[in-house]
Amino acid sequence: MPALNVAPALLLAALSFQLPDTEGVRHTPAEFRQSKEVMVAFVPAVLQILAGRPVPAPTFTRDVAPILYQHCATCHHPGEVAPFPLIAYQDAAKRAKLIATVTASRYMPPWQPEAGYGHFQGERRLPDADIATLRRWAEAGAPQGDPAQLPPAPHFPEGWQLGTPDMTVRMPKPFAIAADGPDQYMCFVIPLHLTADKYVRAMEFRPQTRSVVHHALFLLDSGHIGRQFGESYPCFGTPGFLPSGALGGWTPGMQPARMPDGLQLILRKGSDLVMQIHYHATGKPEADQSTLGLYFTDKPPTKWVADIALGSHQIDIPPGERAYKVRDHFTTPVDVEAVGIIPHAHYICKEIEGWAILPDGRKQWLIRIRDWNFNWQEQYRYTTPVKLPADTRLEMEFTYDNSDANPRNPNHPARRVVWGPETTDEMAGLHVQVVPEDMDDWHELGQALWGKFMRSVGGGFYRKPE
Repeated sequence: MPALNVAPALLLAALSFQLPDTEGVRHTPAEFRQSKEVMVAFVPAVLQILAGRPVPAPTFTRDVAPILYQHCATCHHPGEVAPFPLIAYQDAAKRAKLIATVTASRYMPPWQPEAGYGHFQGERRLPDADIATLRRWAEAGAPQGDPAQLPPAPHFPEGWQLGTPDMTVRMPKPFAIAADGPDQYMCFVIPLHLTADKYVRAMEFRPQTRSVVHHALFLLDSGHIGRQFGESYPCFGTPGFLPSGALGGWTPGMQPARMPDGLQLILRKGSDLVMQIHYHATGKPEADQSTLGLYFTDKPPTKWVADIALGSHQIDIPPGERAYKVRDHFTTPVDVEAVGIIPHAHYICKEIEGWAILPDGRKQWLIRIRDWNFNWQEQYRYTTPVKLPADTRLEMEFTYDNSDANPRNPNHPARRVVWGPETTDEMAGLHVQVVPEDMDDWHELGQALWGKFMRSVGGGFYRKPE
């Protein structure tokens, strides 16, 4: 029987499976455990074949609901940003083939960083075994299974999850979103009227109309420059000014953000908060007036995060160019730890890579995104800070596809694209957030970063006195 010849080989492969060697990638014990679990998950099916029994198809109640509840329902429940819920069997079953397709391609759940190129908090990457289960369920006709095996549906709390905030910051007035049309990127300027500095230990963002809010960024403006543009104004890409600070951001499914001990954020007195929100249409007129809740502490920060901004304004991409490269680098003058990383580009960027060359010559990946999607940009925090000794060279490479074959190219036919803040312009920025291991080195790091900034602008801010 052919099956009996194949099954022992499959069983042996499952029990002896190892992650393939990838140059420059060091696999963690957790990755080895997860990969082993993926293969061992097939062992029961192999044993069924050996015994001559058919392998039962996955069912919604026993196999699929736990996957959807854990990985999908956060966004796919009533009132959230996803276009349909995935809580009830009926909702999932009629979309079984769609679910199998988008998970197999890893379009969903949305998570851009590649596995093995950095480990981040809140990863939404589906295990291979779960993807296989969803595929087999769809192929079997999406059977429901025994209702008694259905796990409890997830509960999504109402109100502030961290309790009443010390300060709530609300958009000045509701913003109207049309029933259809292009996505909108809006900035809302909110004076905070603080008479003293405050230290932020946690924050929680509450969109009033979750179904239309794609993501949000929270910027600080101590110079009140944003006020010059009005109470609210369109702001694709950049807010139109150089922020004096930032409080992070929000994406659907994100939990309230707690600052690590010693890294509390500072709200300077007199500062304005500028909410930059990405809206998209739902098919009916909507309105949103979102709120940010801030939680303070009396403890000032003992450490400060520095932004190592890799990037370039030298972008000039001819039409038809499918692999235009932009590179930058920076060498750390002191020992630092990377705590987060923020990539940014517009629509025709295809691949983003960031890595560190350590003083001993080893390559340490910081992030890799093989299929960049502007609509799913995020700020990533490492699960464990990445140690970068002095004389580490940080490098980035962005690749752009300005051809008609790029489905995300906003120009058809393709046209020349240069650096700029507009929707059809491009950018290249990889912000590595680091903390000096010794805070006495802060000024040396700051001087090096200032020197890099001045070189990037060609010294344009300096004028020799007459």
